[in-house]
Amino acid sequence: MEMAKLVLIFLLSMASIAPCLKANIGHFDEVWQKRAEEARKNLLEAYVPDPENVTDDFNLRVNYDSGDEDQDDDGDEFNIMQASNNSTRRNLRQGKTKYSGPCEATNPIDRCWRCSKNWATQRKRLARCALGFGRKTTGGLKGRMYIVTDNSDNDILNPKPGTLRHAVIQKEPLWIIFARGMNINLKAELLINCDKTIDGRGANVHIAFGAGITIQFVRNVIIHGVHIHHIVASSGGMIRDSTDHFGIRTAADGDGISIFGSTNVWIDHVSMSRCQDGLIDAIQGSTAITISNCHFTHHNDVILLGAHDTYANDEKLQVTLAFNHFGQGLVQRMPRCRWGFFHVVNNDYTHWRLYAIGGSGHPTIISQGNRFIAPPELELKQVTKRDYASEAEWKTWTWRSEDDVMMNGAFFVQSGNPNWKKPAKKFMIRAKHGMYATRLTRFAGALNCKEKRKC
Repeated sequence: MEMAKLVLIFLLSMASIAPCLKANIGHFDEVWQKRAEEARKNLLEAYVPDPENVTDDFNLRVNYDSGDEDQDDDGDEFNIMQASNNSTRRNLRQGKTKYSGPCEATNPIDRCWRCSKNWATQRKRLARCALGFGRKTTGGLKGRMYIVTDNSDNDILNPKPGTLRHAVIQKEPLWIIFARGMNINLKAELLINCDKTIDGRGANVHIAFGAGITIQFVRNVIIHGVHIHHIVASSGGMIRDSTDHFGIRTAADGDGISIFGSTNVWIDHVSMSRCQDGLIDAIQGSTAITISNCHFTHHNDVILLGAHDTYANDEKLQVTLAFNHFGQGLVQRMPRCRWGFFHVVNNDYTHWRLYAIGGSGHPTIISQGNRFIAPPELELKQVTKRDYASEAEWKTWTWRSEDDVMMNGAFFVQSGNPNWKKPAKKFMIRAKHGMYATRLTRFAGALNCKEKRKC
């Protein structure tokens, strides 16, 4: 009987910490326990009970903002559509051609900051520009500038001042910039503390050929303007995660950016490819996330939002994907969703090999104003894929397509209630039509910004 009690206690304790074991935490000490509890509170605070209000607000902003894009809106829509159709040829060159013309901010996030010659002296203006579910993310707005001068990562237990690892473990808010272009080869996963901005503008920064970035049990993080590629699995060990704490980490899978139990995260103008696991994962009680203006290429499992069909806490997972270009060499998961609410708006999908948008665990997926160009094979035309559910089950999931452009035979299988939202009159304006997706995503990925010049 006593042995049976011990076994039961052991099993219950293992069940209670199971999510943490998958978080690469080798020993769930008091510090991590406190962070996990704070993360749960942050989740409840950041969660929006009526997510349609956020999608409607996003749509309003896309259409309300004036700018050079709106000059085209007054022209012939046939010409816009024709340009969209003819732009397929550029996608054979990864959809990225060098642009040498005047500054064009083609979407409202970029119009908030890009075409100012003073962007370098007004870097923190970026913190006011997020839209979607991550709209309240300000990163290191309230902190000082920290300049990374050293690209080394030789001591993960006692990071050298001036390195990226030393910057991100500080407990104070920081706006982290780079003294010059550099290649950073992380020897272990980079654990970011709260209230940080990693701002790669003005420097050609590559985080590559090493471990990836982990945003775990924290809040308020911006990652902007860097290249992340060729990320590999790392073995773990003793790693410092703040100035006053370090601990044992288990092996990391090789994600480019892993968001675990974290809230208010904004990933913008990041170029990502060729990671050993996913490019971006957001799992285990994360929410209030925007992924925007990114360029994704050459990868299989691109974006995972919600890791397990059995983890019901991810019903509060809310993510906006906007103005991204899903380009050459991609296979699937753009994104793959579970449980939560996902606004996929004004992205350009030019390549996939299995499917573009998929999910299980009854997620709500609202696709608005995207362009989908299907592969040539007849069996790959469907944009959507539903896993682990019969049609009788998934037909109740709300997956809607509005104003999307379907090309080369692409089709989106809708399901659920066609009247999924009842917005207030002031939110009746929709996102841009999918015919504008190519323009809205024209400058996706890390930008080549130079001081005293428009970015």
